[in-house]
Amino acid sequence: MPFTRPAGISQHWRQRLRALAGLADLAGRLPSQCAVCHAWPASRLCSACCARFAQPLARCATCACVVPDGVAQCGDCLLHPPPLDACLAAVCYGYPWDGIVGRFKFQADPGWAGALAALMRQAPGAQALLAHSDLVLPIPLSDQRLRQRGYNQALLLARRLGHPCVPAQVLLRTRDAQAQSHLGRAQRLRNLRGAFMVDPLRVALVAGRRVLLVDDVMTTGATLHAAAAALREAGARHIGALVLARTP
Repeated sequence: MPFTRPAGISQHWRQRLRALAGLADLAGRLPSQCAVCHAWPASRLCSACCARFAQPLARCATCACVVPDGVAQCGDCLLHPPPLDACLAAVCYGYPWDGIVGRFKFQADPGWAGALAALMRQAPGAQALLAHSDLVLPIPLSDQRLRQRGYNQALLLARRLGHPCVPAQVLLRTRDAQAQSHLGRAQRLRNLRGAFMVDPLRVALVAGRRVLLVDDVMTTGATLHAAAAALREAGARHIGALVLARTP
């Protein structure tokens, strides 16, 4: 049976999304008021607030949970090794980042991408992980959510990380999934089973390569793990993840 790609958004929508991304890039470069301390003029996040609220923390190498200094992996990952070879997070999901992520995702403000991607690049180990990755893949949104939001926040972040290879149509979302915010880990895993695949016509881009997944928030890891399973099936040699925020 011939392969049929999951239905995608129209060319009209793609053109609108590209135009929106261009406007977001411009908005992110304009002087503004710091969203946290309200200093003016400043970037969206002033250096003082970044230093105060984005301090580097010791994190588990494979799930990015905070761990005591000197600990490489948390007990959960030692007992149940995750499908990710590496996982990094820039900040903990809490004040002020929860509100900022909300603006970025739900209040039609894609101009946050540049400032937040800069935080991600500064996470301990992020530069090395980027440098050693062959391609960077954002977690895709369903077509329905993409139309509602107007942009994929993970794609905007991935494109601002500075990696030369950020293809948007390699990792595909095959179906809509139930909203995950109220689900536990086991329910999230069931909800996302089979939700991702690598485009069979682009498997050669993934096979034998080092792939870096990018998303905005990691909660239980179910989304990243489901995407990693699809990449592993396509032959990816090493799968890392870089997220803006990790829930406690």
